[in-house]
Amino acid sequence: MNPKNIDIKEYNYPLPDDKIAKHPLAQRDACRLLVRNAAGELSDRRFTDLPGLLDSDSLLVYNNTRVINARLRFRKPSGALIEIFCLEPASPADYALNFASTSGCSWQCLVGNSKRWKEGSLEGAVTLSDGRRLRLTATRLERSDAGSTVAFAWDDTSVTFSEIISAAGEIPIPPYLNRATEATDSDDYQTVYSRIEGSVAAPTAGLHFTDDVLAAVDRRGIGRREVTLHVGAGTFRPVKADQIGDHAMHSEFIVVSRDLIDELRDIAANGSKRIIAVGTTSVRTLESLYHIGCLIYQDRWSGELPQWYPYDPAHPQLTTAEALACLADWLRKHDMTALVASTRIIIAPGYDYHIVSGMITNFHQPQSTLLLLVSAFIGPEWRKVYDHALSSDYRFLSYGDACLFFKPEK
Repeated sequence: MNPKNIDIKEYNYPLPDDKIAKHPLAQRDACRLLVRNAAGELSDRRFTDLPGLLDSDSLLVYNNTRVINARLRFRKPSGALIEIFCLEPASPADYALNFASTSGCSWQCLVGNSKRWKEGSLEGAVTLSDGRRLRLTATRLERSDAGSTVAFAWDDTSVTFSEIISAAGEIPIPPYLNRATEATDSDDYQTVYSRIEGSVAAPTAGLHFTDDVLAAVDRRGIGRREVTLHVGAGTFRPVKADQIGDHAMHSEFIVVSRDLIDELRDIAANGSKRIIAVGTTSVRTLESLYHIGCLIYQDRWSGELPQWYPYDPAHPQLTTAEALACLADWLRKHDMTALVASTRIIIAPGYDYHIVSGMITNFHQPQSTLLLLVSAFIGPEWRKVYDHALSSDYRFLSYGDACLFFKPEK
């Protein structure tokens, strides 16, 4: 199957508004968990059952990204409200350096009410958590159909941009919730293990984890490892093209330690463990590693994994262990302790999974690339799974219930 020819309308299903969870449950791990085993059998469980559903020698891999207060609002002297949605750092382009900036920085942004901001700078007052006040200035440097480059400056060089955005911005909850951000979202829309700032959307499958569930995972002897993928606003972008081949995937920043790549290579070589990815972001990160290794093998690696490379007829048919060995050796050659890269990978029916053997995920929007990713994993029976969830009153999307899927038996 050539995924470019997939008609997105084949991945539609009815999703009534009352099935979309507008808020999370008071107790994160009390949510329901729909399990599909390797034989294709469905069972209704609770998220607290998760540790017992995984083999004790499994390796759980989750995304440690932290959602930033990416939505900033300024009011012009005329009274016009301008909303700036920070997407990714422009200068410095490195996330950590940008957040640590004390003398100004710039970001790629979406600008709301853009027509009312034709020229000049915007100014606003910011009150920090310790009571200090400063002036924040936004200046638009460039604009295009894809967004704008906005420079930020402030009048206190003892303050970092991380502190400013934390104080001045708000958590950008998904637009399909159809409500304003509330104070509780600041905690609700972060995983308990989030620590690396950069996302403008949460890796929502991880929202169900609690310290108690993680402790139960540890007691089972299940390994836990972290990757970083900073989720971009493109995760909410609907597929507007009729065929997937006309849909452009957004680029996302990933970081994976060399130690984890070595561990994954060894697991692939001896087949000793199941790799369970928490969320589609972890899936995309892990599967990207295989293809980056193949690009290195071909001496074609340029720092970003192209969207359609997995389906390239010239793609080398390396084993997973071989590809990960190429990647690990390349990192050692360049004296790098971690892979820092970008990925545009699209995972759709016709894709062959190389690393992930199980995934924990939420229920996704109709006609979305995330639903394509799930279909690529469990096959056409995704519809049976979703029909069961709808008829059984599961809660959908970011604040909804969870799924546990195992790679089907061949």
